[in-house]
Amino acid sequence: MTIVFTICSINYLAQARTLGDSLKATNPDILFFIGLVDILEGVSFDDAFMPEYPMIEIDKIGIDGFDEMAARYDITELNTAVKPFYFTYFFKNYPKADNVIYFDPDIIIFKPLTQLLHSLQLHQAVLTPHINTPIEDRLTPNELHHLNTGIYNLGFAAFRRSPENLEYIQWWEEKLRYECMIDLCNGLFTDQNWMNFLPVFVKNVHIERNPGYNAAYWNLHERQFSIVDKNYFVNGDNPLIFFHYSGYDPAKPDILSKYQDRFELAERPDLTELFALYKNNLIKNGNAYYRKFPCFYIKPARVVRYLRVRKWLKKPFNYVIDQLETI
Repeated sequence: MTIVFTICSINYLAQARTLGDSLKATNPDILFFIGLVDILEGVSFDDAFMPEYPMIEIDKIGIDGFDEMAARYDITELNTAVKPFYFTYFFKNYPKADNVIYFDPDIIIFKPLTQLLHSLQLHQAVLTPHINTPIEDRLTPNELHHLNTGIYNLGFAAFRRSPENLEYIQWWEEKLRYECMIDLCNGLFTDQNWMNFLPVFVKNVHIERNPGYNAAYWNLHERQFSIVDKNYFVNGDNPLIFFHYSGYDPAKPDILSKYQDRFELAERPDLTELFALYKNNLIKNGNAYYRKFPCFYIKPARVVRYLRVRKWLKKPFNYVIDQLETI
C-alpha cells in the first residue's frame, strides 16, 4: 500500500483538492489524505466545497507539545513543522503502508507514479534537488538562495517503511519542534535545511534528477515544456510527472511566482497551458471561497515575535508567557 498526503490550512483547500483530483485521475489505487493544520469544529462548508478527501486535523495525530509549537510559529512555519509527525502518524496507523509520500498542496500530478514506486523498492527514500545544473545569472533564486533554503525541495519527499527511516523521521520531528523558522541568518528555512542530512544519516537515498519531477520556478532555466496529444513533456521526450506551482496566485494570473524574478509567463509560451490548467482548477475548486477562512492557529504577531527569541526557545512555555506579561 502507498499513501500520499499533503498538509494545509483551510485557506489552501482549493490547492489540496486540485492535487487530490490529479492523483485520483492518474493513480487511483493510492490513498490520499489531507493533513489539516486547522480546526473543523464550528466550520460549515457549502455543499459544493466539501472536500471529498479525508482530512486529518492536526490535533488528532498526537503531537506532544503541539500547543507550544502553534504559539511559536507563524502559519507557514507551522504547516511545515508538522510534516514529519504526519509521516510518523501514517506509518504507525497504517501498518500495511509500505510507502508514504508527501506533496505540497500546490502541485499537479500528471502521470502514474510507477517510476517513483519502483525507486522506493530499490532505495530507502527519494528526494529532488532544487536544481540539476548551474544558473548563469544573479536573479532570484540562484545557487546562493538554495544554499540558504536547502539543496532539496521539501514540496516532495518519499519514504519507504524501514527502521532507519523511522529513526530519521523521529530526529527530524525533534528538530522541527523548535527550529522550523524562516531565519536565514541562523541557517533555518522551515523544514528544508534539515533534509540536507538525510543522504548522510540514511544509506541508499535516491536523489531523483529526472526533469519531469518537481518542475517549478526554481528550475525553469533548465526545463522546456511541450504538449503532444494532450500529454506534457519536459526537455524532449521526458514525461512531466508533477509540476509544482509554488507562489502562483490565480488572482494574479500573469505572475508565474511571487518568489522569483527570472521569468515572466508572457516570455515562456511553453508554460501557457500548464498555468491556464492550474488557474482553472483552482477557481473550480473554490480558491476564492476557502481564502476567506482564517486559520484557527494563527497567533497575534506580538506573541510570535517574542517566542522567536532564541535564548528562550528551550525554556518552558509558561516561562516565556510569564516574561511576555512583564513587557
